Amino acid sequence: MKKFNNPSWNFYLDQIYTYAFSEKVFSQIECEKIIKIAKKKGMIKGITRGVINDVRSSEISWLYATDDLDWAFRKITDIVLFLNNKYFNFDIFGLNEGLQFTNYKAPSDKYGKHIDRGHGNLVRKLSLSIQLTDPKEYEGGELILYEDEKGLEMKKEQGTLVLFPSYTLHEVKPVTKGERNSLVSWVTGKQFK
Repeated sequence: MKKFNNPSWNFYLDQIYTYAFSEKVFSQIECEKIIKIAKKKGMIKGITRGVINDVRSSEISWLYATDDLDWAFRKITDIVLFLNNKYFNFDIFGLNEGLQFTNYKAPSDKYGKHIDRGHGNLVRKLSLSIQLTDPKEYEGGELILYEDEKGLEMKKEQGTLVLFPSYTLHEVKPVTKGERNSLVSWVTGKQFK
């Protein structure tokens, strides 16, 4: 076998993980409280890049610390800072867009393959997704992150937070039974260099 001769000399090895997670960020009671607050605020049709299309089928509600959720923002902040320091080490500012509560219902609500970044938007560095519904209450609705064609299925346990770079291709598979509720948000920062 011929040995490949590579004349390059790299300064650094890639230290960025595909994703990180933290289980039981929220208890069952806290998850139910968030769902109640979001649904009471009212739900609107989820859109993608400012338009309704067939990539996404769900309803959403925007949540902020002023919605009696300062405790939730504090927990999320602590976990995100810990996971970022351990797995990504991105230069980040905060949750400048609030939290997006998303409700997916059977027989086919979903969010097709997409990334969470776009030209002319805030610089989203990390995306987070928190599972609010007990996975026994629905079928389908898997969050899949793609490094390759197959993809990686994320944990579905209630209260679990998944954090990943916002340039990662991902999707939420169709919910085929029941309904799935989640919180998503984007951690912003300076332009990537």
